[in-house]
Amino acid sequence: MKITMMICQDTPEVIWNAFRLGNMMLEGMESVSIFLNGPSVRFETADSEQFPLKELAKVFTLSEGELFA
Repeated sequence: MKITMMICQDTPEVIWNAFRLGNMMLEGMESVSIFLNGPSVRFETADSEQFPLKELAKVFTLSEGELFA
């Protein structure tokens, strides 16, 4: 199954949950794409200890998830 998620917010928790869900679906051998739109493109600036967005994005792309911006 192919899944595409679109993120249009810059709220760190929303982006964090999208990456977490994407990584979980990739573990189940799904084909997952995440499209960052608008303010979510700058997700790296919202990286923090509480919401490690850079690390989740790295895991996502290394697990063959597709990330578009």
